[in-house]
Amino acid sequence: MAVAGLRSPRWGAFCTQLLLTLWVFSFAGEACKKVTLNVPSTLKADQIIGRVNVKECLSSADGIRPSDPDFRVLDDGSVYPARTLVLSGEKRSFTIQLSDSKTQTQKEIQVILEHQKKVLKKRHTKDTVLRRAKRRWAPIPCSMQENSLGPFPLFLQQVQSDAAQNYTILYSISGRGVDQEPLNLFFIERDTGNLYCTRPVDREEYDVFDLIAYASTADGYSADLPLPLPIKVEDENDNYPLFTEAIYNFEVPESSRLGTVVGVVCATDKDEPDTMHTRLKYSILEQNPRSPGLFSVHPDTGVITTVSHYMDREVVDKYTLIMKVQDMNGQFFGLISTSTCIITVQDSNDNAPTFRQNAYETSVEENTYNVEILRIPVDDKDLIKSANWKANFTILKGNENGRFKITTDPATNEGILCVVKPLDYEENRQVTLEIGVNNEAPFIREVASRVPTMNRALVTVHVRDQDEGPECNPPEQYVRIKENSAVGSKINGYKAYDPETKKSNGLRYKKLQDPKEWVSIEEVSGLLTISKVLDREAMTPRNDLYNITVMAIDQEGKSCTGTLAVNIEDVNDNAPVILQDYLVICKPKMGYTDISAVDADEPVNGPPFQFNLASSSPEVNRIWTINRVNDTAARLSYRKNADVQEYTIPVSVKDRAGQSTTKLLRVNLCDCTHPSQCMARSRSSGVTLGKWAILAILLGIALLFSVLLTLVCGVVTARKGKHFPEDLAQQNLIISNTEAPGDDRVCSANGFTTQTANNSSQGLCGTMGSGMRNGGQETIEMMKGHQTLDSCRVAGHHHTLDSCRGGHMESDNCRYTYSEWHSFTQPRLGEDSIRGHTG
Repeated sequence: MAVAGLRSPRWGAFCTQLLLTLWVFSFAGEACKKVTLNVPSTLKADQIIGRVNVKECLSSADGIRPSDPDFRVLDDGSVYPARTLVLSGEKRSFTIQLSDSKTQTQKEIQVILEHQKKVLKKRHTKDTVLRRAKRRWAPIPCSMQENSLGPFPLFLQQVQSDAAQNYTILYSISGRGVDQEPLNLFFIERDTGNLYCTRPVDREEYDVFDLIAYASTADGYSADLPLPLPIKVEDENDNYPLFTEAIYNFEVPESSRLGTVVGVVCATDKDEPDTMHTRLKYSILEQNPRSPGLFSVHPDTGVITTVSHYMDREVVDKYTLIMKVQDMNGQFFGLISTSTCIITVQDSNDNAPTFRQNAYETSVEENTYNVEILRIPVDDKDLIKSANWKANFTILKGNENGRFKITTDPATNEGILCVVKPLDYEENRQVTLEIGVNNEAPFIREVASRVPTMNRALVTVHVRDQDEGPECNPPEQYVRIKENSAVGSKINGYKAYDPETKKSNGLRYKKLQDPKEWVSIEEVSGLLTISKVLDREAMTPRNDLYNITVMAIDQEGKSCTGTLAVNIEDVNDNAPVILQDYLVICKPKMGYTDISAVDADEPVNGPPFQFNLASSSPEVNRIWTINRVNDTAARLSYRKNADVQEYTIPVSVKDRAGQSTTKLLRVNLCDCTHPSQCMARSRSSGVTLGKWAILAILLGIALLFSVLLTLVCGVVTARKGKHFPEDLAQQNLIISNTEAPGDDRVCSANGFTTQTANNSSQGLCGTMGSGMRNGGQETIEMMKGHQTLDSCRVAGHHHTLDSCRGGHMESDNCRYTYSEWHSFTQPRLGEDSIRGHTG
């Protein structure tokens, strides 16, 4: 099966024939010599009629020019009629001249336009068809123009099988556009094999249709294998390029250099990629404000850059660009879209702050501080509230004493000048300050090189006088007085003065503090009068100054306070004093002892001291000697034949000025190895009893005699046959509830011990009345019958008396209370005593 021919009365059919011709031409290899394009008889302006392979002919061609002015050729080889043409004959030809300006090479391509019509023969289908198994019909390249205007159905091409020469062949197709979406877009005539399109197609929706063509006889026999029949939709430039954003916003510093990138604009085109329909060019249609032109855009990349350094935010802070994009590589017939680009100029610190005046004047009252005295405005054209606008003030000169401070008001950008330390009118009546101002942000390099970065101004501050009262200066004044000066002596006092007159006239003085009340002050003159004897040694500390606080008052009642520091000069009015009173010397281990002295006076009236024995006793002078150790100490030594005893030794000590004193030292010459032994003996021998101790001893002796008397009376009564009643003959007295682990004693009626808890004899029962106290009262119990503590032991275990009672044992039968015992024994003891007296 082969192609019988192509019939294209319309524009869509012409495209198919053109592509087929080019395909055949490429296999022939004669692209630089001749190109045949099958076209319709009528050619519409600016509609592609074919494409030649320019690169194959001359790959470096940079010049393309057709010889016929009715046609134009683009860089990719596309051929367009410049106007609507009607071909009168079957052929029309022209040449395309190619040139390379670098190599000076030129070549020509001959283009032949053919207009052909082919008549199809009708075939009979009654004959038997033999299928040729070894032959296959080939796919025929086919295309159609998108958005074709018809008329519809639009003929695309004719398909024929070789078997149609001898047999009747029926044709059919399938695929997308036939029996798949979009349905019924294509159909084929069964008898002729003519392929038609029923409606326009949008390439952006369907770019190719892969159909399958079938050839069969009337009885259903397949004359050939199915033939793939791709139909490509040729792109038409029907989509405008569109910017990705309707409005672009960019920022650029006003100090930008030439070529600074501002931003990038971008556009897209839905037409077929890598064709002239999607080859875009960018440009700037309009800039507002118009002059001067500051920006350019790269035509291929859309990168916007600066082309001038005259941007000044203070003049124009925002520019609006109308951006244009055009397809067809920017040629005049390409489709165009626009977008808006807003470029904001960012502020740079290219304007220095300036003072509105070169000099300012202000005034302030003396002795005032932490007050605002002046506001200094400045002008700055940079962006308000930015670091390029904010002012930074500095005091350059005149503030060496740190009495002024200047800050910036963040709201108004003014400099606020303040006094932070008080000024003195009498010292300086006028102060001149030099103030400088710059910005917080540094200046850009270009401005800093041509403009001074700091503006300067002078500020004159006038100091106003103020009645400030007397001045106590210096705050401390010094005076010297000898101690022990006569009461009533006068000395100079504290002197204050009027700062304006520098005199003390009209001032009154008052004493505020005098720790020892040693002086009084005269109100008018301020002289001090000694009211008590001055004693330097009474001061604490002694070598410190004696401070008297004085107030000076002027006629208007204003005052100041000062201190009069009195240096009391020492007089030798204190003799040295020996520190020791009692000394112990261990004989023979210690051969001496050291003594020392102190003097309350100053060193000039103190050591070195002279120590001497002041005794008139020949014995003391014979045994004891004294020698100097240093300025304040001496060594007291004894001879070897001295007796061990306590000595009283008078020792005199004298300072350098002749003041002396004598002290009696008690020296214990003791036979010992350490002084502490003799001191212990001394303490024990010296113990005496007081009157209360003696009284306590006497009371103890009386109590002892009373106890002995009671025992003797008991023994005498027992010997006279006085016994307890018969029912009590076997009862014993025991001490109840004694605290463990003490021994419980069981006593018989005759007062002797009968048994104990540990079976040991204790002699007389001396613990009869020392029973366990219960709530502060002693309880004495009697055990009836023969129930002693010993009889209450069980299996060798010790029990208390309560355990012997057996829990709920009748306690009334086992014990007698104290009242029963008392009522029984007391009358009998009385009878015994009466009988004793009568006997």
